[in-house]
Amino acid sequence: MMSVGIEAMNVFGGTTYLDVSQLAHHRKLDTARFQNLLMDQKALALPYEDPVTFGANAARPIVDALSVAEKDRIEMLITCTESGIDFGKSLSTYLHHYLGLNRNCRLFEIKQACYSGTAGLQMAVNFILSQVSPGAKALVIATDIARFMLADGADELQAELAFAEPSSGAGAVAFLVSERPHIFQIDVGANGYYGYEVMDTCRPAPDMEVGDADLSLLSYLDCCENAFLEYKKRVPDADYARSFQYLSFHTPFGGMVKGAHRTMMRKITGAKPAEIEADFEQRVLPGLIYCRRVGNIMGGGVLLALASTIDHGNFQNPARIGYFSYGSGCCSEFLSGIVRKEGQIALQQLKIGQQLDQRYALSMEEYDYLLSGNSQFRFGTRNIRLDDDIFPGAKLAQTGKKYLKLREIKAFHRVYEWAS
Repeated sequence: MMSVGIEAMNVFGGTTYLDVSQLAHHRKLDTARFQNLLMDQKALALPYEDPVTFGANAARPIVDALSVAEKDRIEMLITCTESGIDFGKSLSTYLHHYLGLNRNCRLFEIKQACYSGTAGLQMAVNFILSQVSPGAKALVIATDIARFMLADGADELQAELAFAEPSSGAGAVAFLVSERPHIFQIDVGANGYYGYEVMDTCRPAPDMEVGDADLSLLSYLDCCENAFLEYKKRVPDADYARSFQYLSFHTPFGGMVKGAHRTMMRKITGAKPAEIEADFEQRVLPGLIYCRRVGNIMGGGVLLALASTIDHGNFQNPARIGYFSYGSGCCSEFLSGIVRKEGQIALQQLKIGQQLDQRYALSMEEYDYLLSGNSQFRFGTRNIRLDDDIFPGAKLAQTGKKYLKLREIKAFHRVYEWAS
């Protein structure tokens, strides 16, 4: 079987962030319950940022590192999002244009809640394995943002969004899939998928998200167990506690991952509480470092955890990572792959953590002002000119960096520009 997987990978965690402990205090949330979220910061989208700019800013370093010949071998561009800006036109068309890719390229979009990034990964992997175009590459971009808005005539967010607000982030993960899996080599055929209809969370309108938090947790736990058990049918000697040196989970918030891992260790391995806690810190916590600083980025959530695991794990010897993806509604998958030291070195050269350090910290006053204006960017906005001076400090923090921003929407068509 030929090798296949992620050749290159990058994360864009926004240009601004909010300290979520300040947000919790501002919203007068229950302190004990908030601590269980295991969240530190959340990335935000400014008015001149959207899923296209986030995706392009994640992908640009990957594309720029390729030779002209290698860039021309990108024959598939998949966007994975639940933050689409048009019912028909895919984000991939904008990204294809602003990244300057070859026109002999398939362009399309996948929507399946937070599972979409994994669906894109598997679509790309199987394209490469098919060998219908030997040497081709596929670029997959999972990009999502959350724009909270004040209810009409209200001074604060609706109560049911109180604990969703601190954990909902904005970000993108871009990765190149090829037969040269320098970053993450997929264990081909070693995967278990599991799904069924459940109304845990949904978006009945483009700018509305509703859900049942308790049902979502139960569905996540159910899928984690059953996707792994299906994986085990295909890999009979798989052992949840011993086969994977690290575990990367889809991360709505860190507390949910910790609960899922605790349940799996207790039910699958019979481990005791002290052993479970130590195992969580060793195998799972490395994957939460970036997630705690960006928030839930939906389709890219598990890929953000994977990048965090690779950046912060010990790969002096090749190590296997178990990977669990979940998307509400629902679909889930457990798969695995190998990471080597050279892959970690290659990813660390992109300095994802340093990028997160350089973001601008919004004050609560600035954040509230942002919320009050977000209604201008509702789905289907026809015409608007964007002001990138809304927060001068945020603009100053990007000085000297090449990044894509939204300049205007004119007759529904979005016009972007590369700024530096």
